Amino acid sequence: MEYIEPTTLVILALVAFFAGFIDAVAGGGGMLTVPALLSLGLPPHIALGTNKVAASFASSTAAFTYYRKRLFKPQFWARCFIATLVGAIAGVLLVDKISTAFLDKALPLIILAAAIYTIWHKTPDAHKNAIPTSDPKFHKKQSIQGVVLGFYDGMAGPGTGAFWTVSSMALYRLNILLASGLAKAMNFTSNFTSLIVFAYLGHVHWVLGLTMGVCLMAGAFLGAHTAIRFGAKFIRPVFVCVVSILSIKLAYQAWF
Repeated sequence: MEYIEPTTLVILALVAFFAGFIDAVAGGGGMLTVPALLSLGLPPHIALGTNKVAASFASSTAAFTYYRKRLFKPQFWARCFIATLVGAIAGVLLVDKISTAFLDKALPLIILAAAIYTIWHKTPDAHKNAIPTSDPKFHKKQSIQGVVLGFYDGMAGPGTGAFWTVSSMALYRLNILLASGLAKAMNFTSNFTSLIVFAYLGHVHWVLGLTMGVCLMAGAFLGAHTAIRFGAKFIRPVFVCVVSILSIKLAYQAWF
């Protein structure tokens, strides 16, 4: 793709800004950016690789914001970092070898399950910023969660932030604000790791990726500060709405 229409770049920039805001608040921004890239006629592997450029911008901004607000402690989640990195590399290497068509039908069901869980799950006390006790069982949960979600992010990606938030609330009984902080940090880990591998394989359109990345970063900055300021009362309904709308959208595209 030698030339990109200015109008197309503007539209992608707006989509990216909104996606960055949503992703920082609730996760799932990739559900907006990946279809936008595919609509340009990019091959799936190029769309996924290019999205990692943009996603790395957004997730790094959101993760750093949560860290500055002391809502995430890197040393406590070291095993998650390592497991996520390994899983992401494996996911990209696999998607480079096989077709991702089967995900078209499976992904809507996964997203819908996340939405249902979030609707029925009782939100932990947003004022208690407690973290779980570090023990062998906790370490095992970290490793399994990191490998699975890192692998998914490397192989597909859309919705990874939302899956991190939901699974962290379920596994560690974190409130939604702490779960969001963990989600952004791990999402950045898998995004950046996947980007390096995609770039090595030549599956990145840098002009589109960098353009969307700057706008995603701006949206993520605003979204993270908005989420931290308004807390769980703001995050929860946005999260439920995002995953519900995305699951319906994906299901319609895949099954109908």
